[in-house]
Amino acid sequence: MIGRRLRGAAALALLPLLTLTACGSGDTGGTAAVGAQASPVPTDDPVAAVRKVDSAAALLPAEVREAGKLKVGSSIGFPPGAYYPNGTDKAPAGQDIDLADAVAKVLGVELERQDASFETILPALGSGKYDFGTGNFGVTAERLKTIDFVTYINDGQGFAVKQGNTELKGKVTDLTQLCGLTIGTGAGTTFEATLTARKGVCAKAGKKPYDVKVYSENAATLTALQQGRIDVIMSTINGLRHQAAQPASQTSFLGEFHRLDVGFAFKKGSPLTKAFQAAVDELIKDGTYTRILKKWGTSASAIDASRINPPEHT
Repeated sequence: MIGRRLRGAAALALLPLLTLTACGSGDTGGTAAVGAQASPVPTDDPVAAVRKVDSAAALLPAEVREAGKLKVGSSIGFPPGAYYPNGTDKAPAGQDIDLADAVAKVLGVELERQDASFETILPALGSGKYDFGTGNFGVTAERLKTIDFVTYINDGQGFAVKQGNTELKGKVTDLTQLCGLTIGTGAGTTFEATLTARKGVCAKAGKKPYDVKVYSENAATLTALQQGRIDVIMSTINGLRHQAAQPASQTSFLGEFHRLDVGFAFKKGSPLTKAFQAAVDELIKDGTYTRILKKWGTSASAIDASRINPPEHT
């Protein structure tokens, strides 16, 4: 929250600050955005002390315990979820990276991480290309038809505007507030689905409809905002809040619109879900989970316990 690679070292330096997260809108690359600077990477390492928990590991299928490895498709490219702070030839960092690595340590397995665009990960789970996927995947009723989820945070949908914007002066609580505006968002995301499904609200209110522009690269969305080609961005709460805290982004976060549980994604009927749920709960119990979220500034998204396939928030 879509496997695009940045072109050139200069663009790589821009990515940590200015690409957005997505509740289903990951990106492994992006177009250079205006006025970018690299943001500092937290140095705390809460994953280092995590150890295997036999009771959780015992929930894995025997063949997985024997192989000792799991393949994960990761959508990488946006803080605070997952991004490349030092270039694609170095290890990625972020909340999703730390949580996946910590779960793997609890389960006593190694991860074979493969970068992938967000929109390709969920279909690839069914083919067995990956054992699970990460990418700030929001749990929705539509996705639950074909995907199993093990939750690890509660994030959701929000809006941001360019600093100084006078058309939207406060929190967006109803899409009719966007009537007549142009909204930028990521391809294949919950945001695009929401905006498309509810596009008729403006006509019903007797107002000019909003326009939606979809971008396959997150940084391109921000560039469009800065250049005035769109009026507002719809993306994840945590991503937009993080972005607005970086002075170079020149954006203002307009608050939460709709909360969504976020989870590790699996093919339907996966035998891995109970083990992952147990692992997340172990991390919550021993305090590692709290430290990871604090490290990435996402403590407001903490959950009390992991759930398998919870219903979508209404």
